[in-house]
Amino acid sequence: MSVFNRDDDDGLSRGARALVALPERPGDSQRSADARLEEASGLAAAIGIKVIETLAFRLRDPKPATLFGSGQVDQIATAARMGEAELIIVDAALTPIQQRNLEKATEAKVIDRTGLILEIFGERAATAEGRLQVELAHLDYQAGRLVRSWTHLERQRGGFGFLGGPGETQIEADRRLIRDRMAKLRRELAQVRRTRGLHRARRQRAPWPVIALVGYTNAGKSTLFNRLTGASVMAEDLLFATLDPTMRAIRLPGIDKAILSDTVGFISDLPTQLVAAFRATLEEVTAADVIVHVRDIANPDTSAQKRQVLEVLADLGILPERQAGEGEPSIPMVEVWNKADLLTPERAEDLAEEAARRSDERIVTVSALTGDGCEDLLELLSDLLTFDAKPHVFLIPAAAGQQIAWLHANGEVTGDEDAGESDEGPLRRLTVRLTPKDLGRFARL
Repeated sequence: MSVFNRDDDDGLSRGARALVALPERPGDSQRSADARLEEASGLAAAIGIKVIETLAFRLRDPKPATLFGSGQVDQIATAARMGEAELIIVDAALTPIQQRNLEKATEAKVIDRTGLILEIFGERAATAEGRLQVELAHLDYQAGRLVRSWTHLERQRGGFGFLGGPGETQIEADRRLIRDRMAKLRRELAQVRRTRGLHRARRQRAPWPVIALVGYTNAGKSTLFNRLTGASVMAEDLLFATLDPTMRAIRLPGIDKAILSDTVGFISDLPTQLVAAFRATLEEVTAADVIVHVRDIANPDTSAQKRQVLEVLADLGILPERQAGEGEPSIPMVEVWNKADLLTPERAEDLAEEAARRSDERIVTVSALTGDGCEDLLELLSDLLTFDAKPHVFLIPAAAGQQIAWLHANGEVTGDEDAGESDEGPLRRLTVRLTPKDLGRFARL
């Protein structure tokens, strides 16, 4: 389902001309207007819409009917006509009434931030699960907008029986169909959640450590994922280039196998419909052994983006809770300062000094594009995943090559010496640091 294709219009194709209008309310001081307009333009570009102009308006008293004041609405309408814009994108959430009134006043199609993000998700979702989530979010969004989505609102004839009456209105019938479809989708997503839970339980029994990548959209998560795993996940300079979660096995120093998970990017003012719909996907983060927060450190808005990521994680209920009396999260977190290749020498030096001052935090500066710093990241991840490793001594026949090779691949061998002879032949005494999980795996081997 597309918010661009309704019964009351002909839809918009890629390449449509658009105007972006940003309402600045009192208290919207976390991010600059320029940064917010640039992000809105990037969202439009992500689905092939051409932004011909951007406008920012200060709202002292938001109007219930149109959000903007009458003079501001006239200014938007004039700019849209002069630029021959087919679409007006309001970078805020609009009520159905505000959306309809703005369309009447400007004589152009109007879409709000929620609708724009839903449109992107609808185009990008590739898996069956992703499509279910997007459709559920679309239906939830559209349910309150049926009054403007249909023109055939005349009453239908009643059904069977002597009390058939005038029957239900078309809009009531459509709402009922939407409710039924949403109920079916929720049942299917509940099954997805159960399946994911089984997969997580199976991975925990394996037990391979899980590393989850999180971050603001376009921070370079998928590029870093491809760099570390050798995969070919779509990674472009676009907002929400990838939506569906992807998992691949990687090797770390001293760890034979770990699972790296690439999740959907976060964004400010994430629509509530998507927060609910994508909860099953984002639940993967709660099962991670390490969370890697990827930041676009070259973006002037990087501090605000970090705050938005942490806020979204908190809203979703998956931000690691603080342990009682301690400042460290219950799940270790690593902060990756990505896109270091775009920094000026002066900015790179300033960041190096900042990282040195914050030596008690886990910070790694990398360039996922060139690979610089990725080895340091892998070393840090290995240290985090093996911090509880303890030394163990094993007497192993020298001919047991498989076991000896496994210990070298999955643990830190600190001693390897001749231990004499046995009935099975020469013995080796190996001293190896292993985590409790790996000790259990070796026992089963």
